[in-house]
Amino acid sequence: MASEQTRGYLIVKEGNENVMRINANAWSFVPNLESNPLVMARTIDYLIEAPDVKRVIFSQRRNYSYNEDQTMMLIEIANLYKSLVRQKKLLSLGSLAFRNEAQPFLENWRSGLHNIVINLLRSDPLGAYVELKRLIRRERILLEKLNDEYVEVEKGFIEILEDIFFRLGKTRLISLVKNQLSGYEIGDRSIYTMAFRPSITPDFVFTQLMIQHPLDGEVIDSYSFGKSDVTVYKVPGDIKYLYHVTPPEFKLTEEKYELIDLARKVLAEHKPREDEFLDPERMRITFFNIGKDLLQELSENRNVDLSLKELDEMAWILVRYTIGFGLIEVLLEDEKIQDITINGPIGQTPVFIVHGDYDECVTNIMPSVEDADSWATKFRILSGRPLDEANPVLDTELILPKARARVAVIQKPLNPHGLAYALRRHRDKPWTFPLFMNNNMINDMAAGLLSFLIDGSRTLLFAGTRSSGKTSLLGSSLIEIMRKYRIITIEDTLELPTESLRELGYNIQSMKVRSALTKGGTEIQADEGIRTSLRMGDSSLIVGEIRSAEAFALYEAMRIGALANVVAGTIHGDSPYGVFDRVVNDLKVPATSFKATDVIIISNPVKSPDGLHKWRRVMSITEVRKHWKEDPLEEKGFVDLMRYNPTEDKLELTQDLLNGESDIIKSIAGRVKEWAGDWEAIWENIELRAKIKKTLVEYANRTKRLDLLEAGFVIMSNDKFHMISDHIRGEVGHLDSKRIFFEWDEWLKKEIRKRTLK
Repeated sequence: MASEQTRGYLIVKEGNENVMRINANAWSFVPNLESNPLVMARTIDYLIEAPDVKRVIFSQRRNYSYNEDQTMMLIEIANLYKSLVRQKKLLSLGSLAFRNEAQPFLENWRSGLHNIVINLLRSDPLGAYVELKRLIRRERILLEKLNDEYVEVEKGFIEILEDIFFRLGKTRLISLVKNQLSGYEIGDRSIYTMAFRPSITPDFVFTQLMIQHPLDGEVIDSYSFGKSDVTVYKVPGDIKYLYHVTPPEFKLTEEKYELIDLARKVLAEHKPREDEFLDPERMRITFFNIGKDLLQELSENRNVDLSLKELDEMAWILVRYTIGFGLIEVLLEDEKIQDITINGPIGQTPVFIVHGDYDECVTNIMPSVEDADSWATKFRILSGRPLDEANPVLDTELILPKARARVAVIQKPLNPHGLAYALRRHRDKPWTFPLFMNNNMINDMAAGLLSFLIDGSRTLLFAGTRSSGKTSLLGSSLIEIMRKYRIITIEDTLELPTESLRELGYNIQSMKVRSALTKGGTEIQADEGIRTSLRMGDSSLIVGEIRSAEAFALYEAMRIGALANVVAGTIHGDSPYGVFDRVVNDLKVPATSFKATDVIIISNPVKSPDGLHKWRRVMSITEVRKHWKEDPLEEKGFVDLMRYNPTEDKLELTQDLLNGESDIIKSIAGRVKEWAGDWEAIWENIELRAKIKKTLVEYANRTKRLDLLEAGFVIMSNDKFHMISDHIRGEVGHLDSKRIFFEWDEWLKKEIRKRTLK
């Protein structure tokens, strides 16, 4: 087999695909097909030798990658060229040469045909097509002027031209641009950009990125985050938007590319040990410092002047492409991205995302097999959990300096195409009830009611389908727990905002347990984690997701913790009865134990009539009565306190709640001297909480200070509400709602003025 040096290319296997890699480092011109006829001719020559490839990649400081569709266009031209060249009799016009009447025309005919087939077809197939069309037209005009003795031979030549013209016209390339060829001039290659647009990456980046913008795309939005730029396009014929991102590594100068590539090769010699991954933040800082020093040394040796800011930016890029997660980290920096999906087989489909403003989008990023394999290894090490054929599922989390995400990885045999990834990006700051009110997931009365139930130390289940927002809603509920109380969270994958709440002054302890989908690993089982939490003192208990055997332990905690502290968790279920069915029938918790559940909050996505848009909404807040024996649905054990009205797109109070027919709320009131038997006082307190939440949202929007809805300020507001309530109750002997709201409102106004003056 010929070497790459003598042959000019190398065929490599990437997944299920053969990829032609062409080393163009010695070329004196940029290796792109669309602008250079020599590159096109040389590539077609290579494809004649090796037609069984799916992609063509040129390497010359950057990687220029042409996808399967573009490569197939070239292969069709290569196959046509090969077929015509093999027909020596056709090219020599042998079928006409024996006829004496053809002799006067043969030299010109052969010259014209050779120019089109041998020269133009390989380097400029569009030019060959146009030249054939022009030549046929010329010969037809000549045909009308010829004497009868030359007519038949002229027709023979025209038939040969028309056959080649027809075969060339059937290729994908010609079909794609045929309607744009009017006025085309030989040598003008601008039209080739309609067919050939490579993804261009630095040669230290494996994952491909289509850097060029779509010619026919309509710009819907554009914005920046960090050092990256995003343009959102509506592309004709595609129901999804195109999310086109340009990260900083694709804006570097040639000098900077070279420095980073050299530094990467040096750092590649030091592969981090598995124990170094146990502290990824420290490892990143170490590699950043080493990389920065290395880049500075290299830049001085090559007389490249770099500022400290440039060195920092390049060092972080270096970290991203050595011990980091490459372009995945770039995507996770965008606060508007909610989900990232990378499907198998890797390298054949682009990365998909769910965008906060534009729902499902396709990106201009094409992941590589090399990166996918590297990510799998890193996730396995970071999590301490197995990922192999015996354990083809890995649930873990990715914590980066600027983002957190839940990660699910699957591989063979579960995924027949190899690796696949799904990442759920967590909001940088914790969700709050006012934030959910501002995007209409809940309204003020729902926020007031939930606040009252949480203060009343109820047991709550937040349920819904996948991507319904139940975990975010659970996280926002933690903010309604007063900071004076201790909280213990139990999760198999860290999604709740425990670190943020700890920084905000909460007494909070997180516990990480074994995933229900994982057979091995060093973590303890979830049910044992819950039982351990019960031995850790008086605390609110929050379980990230109820999936398996931990359901027994959770209901044990609910019974033990009843009337003492909040016990809450999430579970899959699209209705209160769906939750009952899941807990009792699937997880085998006794029906009598299910009665320990006080309230079920259901959230689900709702869609627009055209199916193109969806929004998260709380569908119901339902209390669980205790009188039923076997089936709460048939025995009216579920009572909706609030229910979603799709016509009005909002939660509405039910008559049961308005009439004071809530056993749970009465139970809470029964522990408060001034509320016992006084429904009006209870309802007044719920309305007061709702009014405070509503006023906070109104002030935030009116003053354009949406930071008032973030966790830091909402916690201050909640603390102030409790302190004012305590002060007024001590002063007048009861909770005077009007005075409480007045003093809280005055405090809020002062805080807004104070923040405005800063």
